[in-house]
Parts: sequence; structure tokens; C-alpha cells
Amino acid sequence: MSENSEIGNGFVPSGQLQFGVFFQGVNSGTVWKAAESGSQTDFDSFRHLAQTAERGLFAAFFLGEGLRLREHLGRPHALDVAGRPDAQTMLAALAAVTNKIGLVATQNTTYNDPAHLAHRFSSLDLLSGGRAAWNVVTTDNAWTGENFRRGGYLDHTDRYRHAEAFVETAKRIWDSWAQDAIAESETAAAWSAPGSIREVSHAGQHYTVEYAPGLPRSAQYRPVLFQAGDSPEGRDFAARQADVIFSAHPAYAPALDFRRDIVARTVKAGRGPNDVQIMPASEFILAATAQEAVDKKAWVRSQQIGPQQAIAYLEQFWGRELSEYDPDGPLPEIDPVVVETSETRGSGFHGAKARQLADQWRAESKDKGQSIRAFVSGKTSRVDATFTGSYTDIADTLARYAKSGAVDGFNISPWLVPTGLDDIVNHLVPELQARGVYPTEYAGTTLREHLGLPVPVRPEVQSEQGGETTAAEVSLQLAVAAQQL
Repeated sequence: MSENSEIGNGFVPSGQLQFGVFFQGVNSGTVWKAAESGSQTDFDSFRHLAQTAERGLFAAFFLGEGLRLREHLGRPHALDVAGRPDAQTMLAALAAVTNKIGLVATQNTTYNDPAHLAHRFSSLDLLSGGRAAWNVVTTDNAWTGENFRRGGYLDHTDRYRHAEAFVETAKRIWDSWAQDAIAESETAAAWSAPGSIREVSHAGQHYTVEYAPGLPRSAQYRPVLFQAGDSPEGRDFAARQADVIFSAHPAYAPALDFRRDIVARTVKAGRGPNDVQIMPASEFILAATAQEAVDKKAWVRSQQIGPQQAIAYLEQFWGRELSEYDPDGPLPEIDPVVVETSETRGSGFHGAKARQLADQWRAESKDKGQSIRAFVSGKTSRVDATFTGSYTDIADTLARYAKSGAVDGFNISPWLVPTGLDDIVNHLVPELQARGVYPTEYAGTTLREHLGLPVPVRPEVQSEQGGETTAAEVSLQLAVAAQQL
């Protein structure tokens, strides 16, 4: 049996890969202190990375969201890049200096309002000519909530119920304008046809909306929806709502398992087996030869985790200062002072029993003969998420993913800003194109077209027509309509 057929439920691999780039800007994955490192906040860094990605025919430029600075032992985490520009503001600026690449903003359902957020995404979608996307996230900690008037947070189950209602309300807002709502012309009696713009009402547990949407649809109908949850609730949510999943399963076998699971959930939700695409987070360390790539990886890891970063990482889990310990020595024999770890004020293994974790880590580091620094370097860089090798070897590896349908692409986190994509665009992309698994041109002008996603049809139109239409068909319809105005 082939790898393709094992997935089942009618899924058909596209045989193609798309790339996205995630301008991370925080966490240990970003090298900020090397001579080659650029600014994490200046617009020129964002522009360089976005334009390089567009030169490499990347489908999307992806920005995260930071609603509060990470902290360490009660103080801002000074050993890491701090803060991020507002995603939608930055993407609006990038829309003016790019032409094709999709623009993905991470936005939180817990600390936003549906009508306001939908309006902002509609604005970005229109401004960019149909290239906007929303990475839907929820927040599960009170620490972030302290920055907001409402405070608090929702537990795991409630936050997905809330997110579902939030996304459904946003979709209704984007659906509210008919395709031919605008009738502006010299002979038109009214700017918009009567009944072509519907008001949206929602009364729920967490918010009430009475809203008359103020913007028409874009060339791609509405923003593309990304989602990154990996719990059973998160996977079900993605199966019902998402167009693309930003997954945590880049290794080949887990990627196939994840694809199989998502296809089954998507079909169960009443959607097609190919309706949800998967792009796992990944890191690429490439060179002309395999040995050069290994040497480069050693340099990257030495820059990502220095002596201070290694000690600070352990302090998150021990809950106490460990500055007296040698980063090139063994892990501390003293026990943590916290009962349970928390990721609310920094990166961590959420909910792990601290003493149990410390015992496990001490045993693991002794077994491997690792110092604190070597151990932390391994913990902070997922081996399964890093593709290290020559351009040709990695191209062969990725071609296997494409042919089996394990993923639809990769969302790449460059370890260096702003030049971290240069090797990929200059060397890896041509190798993938030569293997027939990567685009040689953009499929159109909208993000939906780049990804090959169907364009949703307004509910009453869908009931009449019995389905969805392609991005290219809708773009053509909108172009014809524009010529008739």
C-alpha cells in the first residue's frame, strides 16, 4: 500500500509544497547578538524578509502576536528579544511594498471583539487586494489577562467554545455583503442595492453584537483562516473552521499521522478531505554540503543558547536563581522551589510537576554526558522541526512529503533576521522546482489562489448553487463586475 492511500477518507495529495515565513522575533530560536543580526523591530527588517520571501514565491508572510512581555523571576526577560510591533499595522505597511505574498496576522479571540476585528481584517484584505489571513489563537492564562480591562481568561474548553462563536460571528460579518452590493455608476439610484448588506446579530455568553458591516468583500471573498491548536478541542475547531493549520508535527511519520487525523475530523465535520491544509512550523539550516550544514548548525545553536540563556532556562523550572552554577557543569542537584511549572510568564512545559521534571532532566543529562548549556540547547531546539543538510538532500526529503501528502508546505522560522531566507530562496527553492514539487509562479493575486483554496459562497447563494467556487472563478467574477460599474 502506498503512503498516499494510507491516509484515506478520499484525501488526494496535491504533490506540491508551499512555503510561509514566520517572523518570530522572540524566543531562543532568533539569533539577535551576532554581527549578522539585524533589527527585530525596524521596518526595513520586515520589508527585506517579506520581499525575499516573495522573490521565492512564498505563499504567506506570518506575524505572531505578543500581548505582554515575557517575564523571568518577576522581571522582564532581558536575555531575549522583547516585544513585537502590532501585526496588522505592520502587515498593512508591507502590503504597500509587496504584490503577491499573503499577509497573516495572529489575533486573539479572548481579548478582541468580533465586529472590530472583522472590520480590521476586511480593511487589510481590501488594502492588499485579497491577501489577508487571520491566525486564530486563544489565551489560556491570567497573566496575559492582566493587561486588559476584562482581566482573567477562559479555561481550555470554554476558550474554544468562545473562539467558535467568535469566528462564526466574524464569518457572518464577512458574508454580509452580497457580491454585487455596490452598484456605483452614473445611472445607479443608490450606491448599494437594497437588501444587499445584512446586519449581524449575536447574543452569547461572552459578548453581544448588533452590527451593520461597513466594508464590502475583497477579491478573495474573506480572509483565509489559520489555526494552530493541537489539543483534541483545537483539532476539532480547526476541522470545522480553519483553511490552514499551523501544525507542530514536521517530522515525517508524525506528519502523516496528523494528516490522517485531521482528514478524518474534517470529513466528520461535513467538509471535504482536502479542505484543510497543513503547514508545520520548521527551521532550515542549509549549505552546499552536509558537513557545512552541520558546522553551521553548531554555530547557530551556540548563538541561540549562550551561558546566561542556559541558566535562565533552568531558572524557569526551578523557580529560583541559579547564577552560582556553571553553565558548562552538571544540572543543579538542589530541588525546585515551585510545585508546578507554568508557561504564563515565559516559555515552559505547562503544568509539569517541577520536582519530577528536575529528576527526569538530571537523569537524562547524566546519561548523555551533557552540561547545562548542552542540555538546554537540545531542549530549546526541536530536532524533528529542524531540516539540516545540503540543498539537494533537503530537497529530496521535502519532495517525499509532497508526494505522500503528509503536509501542504512548511511555515519557516528563520533563525537570522533579515537574511535568514536567502539560502532557502537562492538554493533550496530552485532544487524543489526542478523536482516539480514547488511553484514556478504565483497562481494568481490572492492568498486563496496561491493556496488553491475554494472561495466560500454567501449562505443563500450556496443553497441555490449547491457548493463553493474556486478562487480563480470568484476573482474573474469580481473583475467582470468591476468593469460593469
